Amino acid sequence: MSPSAKICGLSTPATLDAAVASGASHVGFVFFAPSPRNVGLELAAGLAARVPGHVQRVGVFVDPDDALLDAAISAGRLDSIQLHKTAPERVAAIRSRHRRETWAAVAVKTRTDLMAAGQYAGAADQILYDAKTPEGAALPGGMGLRFDWTLLEGFAHPLPWALSGGLDPANVSEAIARTGARLVDVSSGVESEPGVKDRDKIAAFLSAVARG
Repeated sequence: MSPSAKICGLSTPATLDAAVASGASHVGFVFFAPSPRNVGLELAAGLAARVPGHVQRVGVFVDPDDALLDAAISAGRLDSIQLHKTAPERVAAIRSRHRRETWAAVAVKTRTDLMAAGQYAGAADQILYDAKTPEGAALPGGMGLRFDWTLLEGFAHPLPWALSGGLDPANVSEAIARTGARLVDVSSGVESEPGVKDRDKIAAFLSAVARG
């Protein structure tokens, strides 16, 4: 089977429809105000209504409180919760409270950074390996940064995992071949400018993933 792909940071009906039509297995809605991809609850509800049942709706959060989670899960009809900069204990509490598939993002720059994944065993359902952003960066991801994929070679993953960080239509096939990823996640790599998704790039990315 070909790997699966999540198109993250969708915020318009046209680009959401393009992702679904081109074969995305997951679509991501960002609930983080500083992000150019942030969606309000009303917009999220409208987008969620367009997603067919075979495509998973993922909400992306940065250490959220329960009020935001409650509202976003309801509006976005979320199947999964993706958490950035969230402690393992909090991830476990969110997973228990909301009973949704829960992803924990692990920011990677060095081999040592991978060790953090083990802290989420029993707390999350899946690890998302993403590139570590610079100190002081306003966003935890979606900046087009990638990490050295060879760091994953021989690593004993404590949970199912997905690959993110700097992926685009030109390099995703190599990323899959190098890492063996079965799920890849893209945001800025299919944009014409920050927060503006490009339907042609979405289609090209998903075509490259389908080729494995």
